[in-house]
Amino acid sequence: MKTSSSRFEVSVLLGTQTLFNIGFYAVVPFLAVVLTQDFLLASAAVGLILGIRTFAQQGLFLAGGSLADRFGARIMILIGCAVRASGFLMLAASLWGSSPILWLFILGTLCTGFGGALFSPGLNILVANAQKALDQQRAAEAKRATLFAWLSITGEIGAVTGPLVGAALWGWGFSTVAGFGSAFFVAIGIFLAVALRKPATTDVPNQSANYVPVPPPRSGSLRQCLKDRRFLAFCGLHAADLLAYNQLYLAIPLELERLNHPTQWLGVLFAWISILTLALQLPVSWVAARIGAEATLRCGYLLSALGFGVLAFVPASAFEPDAGLLRILCAITLLTLGHMSVHPTALSLVPQFAGERPTGSYFGLLASCGGLAVLLGNVLIGWLATQAGQLVVPGFLPWMVLILPLLLASWRAAGIARGVGTAPDRT
Repeated sequence: MKTSSSRFEVSVLLGTQTLFNIGFYAVVPFLAVVLTQDFLLASAAVGLILGIRTFAQQGLFLAGGSLADRFGARIMILIGCAVRASGFLMLAASLWGSSPILWLFILGTLCTGFGGALFSPGLNILVANAQKALDQQRAAEAKRATLFAWLSITGEIGAVTGPLVGAALWGWGFSTVAGFGSAFFVAIGIFLAVALRKPATTDVPNQSANYVPVPPPRSGSLRQCLKDRRFLAFCGLHAADLLAYNQLYLAIPLELERLNHPTQWLGVLFAWISILTLALQLPVSWVAARIGAEATLRCGYLLSALGFGVLAFVPASAFEPDAGLLRILCAITLLTLGHMSVHPTALSLVPQFAGERPTGSYFGLLASCGGLAVLLGNVLIGWLATQAGQLVVPGFLPWMVLILPLLLASWRAAGIARGVGTAPDRT
């Protein structure tokens, strides 16, 4: 009974990640099109709105994680689903009338981000809890890929499927697409309200095959998290990974534009990233489980740095016949392999940093540091990219802004990971 219950729990959590991403990617990739075509906004204004949306999610993970520790992961996941459903409904309503309502669209965009900031830390808490239970069951077995690696795979399935769903509904207008997203998250919330329900009795938690272990609410986690200097240092260093991976949406498209490649090639590159993730995430995580967190982080950050090094220092002529595109393809392959290595590893280290303390604020701080790095780093990288190649700004400088933090993370974050689980700094 215990084994079948654990399998059900894991299936619920991984399936939830797929559903979240289907609903999200069915709508969000089309926001820029709507802002440009329906609201007639300039590219700079579109970028600002979408940047604020990203920060409303990543930057507020710390608040979402702290709330999950205080009120419970289950309740925050359900509230997050409701907030995101409301956000998508606002997006749909902003285009219902004769004239589009921009403020309602922006408010809906922010709610979609904030909803993610509420439910994602809660999901991470439950995954970490399930991982701990699995580790105890198979302590004598060989090490395997963590559930966070599987979370990346199931999330990628949703990220691939979502835009196809949105494109299929696009013929009925964006309001239909956003309305579908709203209804989808309502359905997810109802499903999780049942799947994550508390057991009838607290002394026999596995008597129900539908029971998913939910950690009890605890207060004071945010203060404890912010006093952990070692984890703060790790978060600041690991932020280089999210900043680097986010360049798939900024620096890489700008590089394609600089080389006069059609924008449609961006879709090909993202398809390649999905193929890499689905095919190699488990093998990469299998290797990571055997070489350990320190070596995995060191190699992963270096792979990402090497990808940007290709763009910074390797001439396009080295990648004939289609020099520019093959050069970018090589760079994003290295970047994706690096991200696949370090991202699940960093998430799996969070419970070890937390020890017996609640993990919600810890997961939240890790994501919020990355969100802040993206918000600030993209401003600098975007400006340097527009100036690159001129007399004052050499062409390699924007890439160095990404390479140097990754090299620093490879050196210091890997070293910090070596001592995780021993006497955390609580002062």
